[in-house]
Amino acid sequence: MKTVEKTEVNRSVPNKYLDTVKKVQPPIVQEIVPPVVATPEPVEETIEVQLPAVPREFRAAWIATVANINWPSKNNLSVEQQKLEAVYLLDLLKNNNFNAVIFQVRPSADALYNSVYEPWSYFLTGEIGRRPEPYYDPLEFWVEEAHKRGLELHVWLNPYRAHHTNGGAVTAQSMVRRAADHVVRLKNGMYWFDPADQRTQDHASAVVSDIVKRYDIDGVHFDDYFYPYASYNGGADFPDDKTWNAYRRNGGMLSRADWRRDNVNKFIQRIYKEIKTEKNYVKFGLSPFGIWKPGYPAGITGSSQYDELYADARLWLNEGWVDYFTPQLYWAIDPPRQSFTALLKWWQSENTHNRHLWPGLNTVAVRTNDRPTEIVNQVRVTREILPQSVGAVHWSIAGLTKSPELLRRLKEGPYAQKALVPKSPWLKANPLLQPTLLLTDQKQSVFAKWLHKQPEQVVHWIFYVRYGQEWEIEILDAPITSFELPKVKYGKSLNAVAVQAVDRLGNESVYIAKPIR
Repeated sequence: MKTVEKTEVNRSVPNKYLDTVKKVQPPIVQEIVPPVVATPEPVEETIEVQLPAVPREFRAAWIATVANINWPSKNNLSVEQQKLEAVYLLDLLKNNNFNAVIFQVRPSADALYNSVYEPWSYFLTGEIGRRPEPYYDPLEFWVEEAHKRGLELHVWLNPYRAHHTNGGAVTAQSMVRRAADHVVRLKNGMYWFDPADQRTQDHASAVVSDIVKRYDIDGVHFDDYFYPYASYNGGADFPDDKTWNAYRRNGGMLSRADWRRDNVNKFIQRIYKEIKTEKNYVKFGLSPFGIWKPGYPAGITGSSQYDELYADARLWLNEGWVDYFTPQLYWAIDPPRQSFTALLKWWQSENTHNRHLWPGLNTVAVRTNDRPTEIVNQVRVTREILPQSVGAVHWSIAGLTKSPELLRRLKEGPYAQKALVPKSPWLKANPLLQPTLLLTDQKQSVFAKWLHKQPEQVVHWIFYVRYGQEWEIEILDAPITSFELPKVKYGKSLNAVAVQAVDRLGNESVYIAKPIR
């Protein structure tokens, strides 16, 4: 994220989670075992009912690994400490009704997973190319633990950054050495892949495809780094004379700026297609800088991703090369020059394919006198502007871990109820089969048990109970397959139970409902 790069130097902090972690145990989900009854009487009759709508909203946070901003808090932690920190962060999201995490697995041509293409990350072990000992695969661990908690896991990659200034010494293991022909050094000490070089595009594509094939992820995510910000190179132009001159010699007619944008455009389209070819259900998301160009919409001022980063993010949204779009709208609602509300409405006007538009919120450092109130208001404004597909992504999880007040305000306010991720109707999926529902009548309660013929396809259940004329809704994780219900609640009698299965794209099965006589 742009905010990361301007603030991440010296952001590495002490091992700040572990004292808290030791006091927090992961939630334990246990199936309720029905008490032994002498003569259980299953209810066989099914009924048709009008079920209430289930809440839907994408609620995610970025977890940055570059410069040890969020995880791991140091690059010399033991494996056990790394796992404890990860569990703490995932529990925090789960317990506060978030439903997704965007986890940085490739901060700078390195890997926080077992890769055949790139070396182990310095930010994981303190040495480029050194794997964790005792060995484990961090990405595999994060995916498994996120899914245990009903959270989506999106992998976040930087496609062009080859080495970060906080990434230790450049060694023979680094991609700076291994891809020296198409990596350039910037004046601030960073190294960057040349986006115009075919080898850059092929290598980044191979990295993405490898992750999609081997890991059970829910999404792939790129942020705002394409061609680097001019400040990274001291204001000088990006050093790509070699590929530019080759393009011209081969008859290329585009201007240099258009040529650069074309390089990135082709890459984004390619990545989207390749992900869908491998696993159609894996979502592709982008979080570009929040301003496309100054003056769009009228009155907006600031940097231009189109002219500085050579990122035509509006085109990518117009063409539908994304499943979700998360512009970094890191400003408050009120300032007219970079108004959160004005920019969100403008991006929505460009969303011709009706993809998910889930803005990025500057939960860590939005400029306001009352950050909790501002962030809560931004969540609510987003719901008003985008009622058909609500969601937001918080930069970063540090804004939640370091602000108990903000976390409390979210949990007691807009995130008071659990929510499913909005459906993606353009991504085709096989319909889920209807579940089976078994109800056993007991003296003071009814025991509900449900089953599915394809349990591996089920990510959540929606469980409905009706007391009197009012329905109650519970969103349950896949391992929970039973519930004991009191026959009377708040003076009202239980009279109906229903359940639906939900797949990883948020699609529901046909419901099954049964009466309680």
